[in-house]
Amino acid sequence: MTNRVALFLALFLGAAIVLDLLLNQGQIFVFLAQKFLHLVDWVQFWR
Repeated sequence: MTNRVALFLALFLGAAIVLDLLLNQGQIFVFLAQKFLHLVDWVQFWR
């Protein structure tokens, strides 16, 4: 991954989080975080 791609990804994710906080009070971010933790737990079970 080049620095340009990493910077673009970081800016995109930062903008998505800020927009979520402004428009939805962070509900989507919390939902995705919960789903990610569930996925990590599921993968850990199969390890």
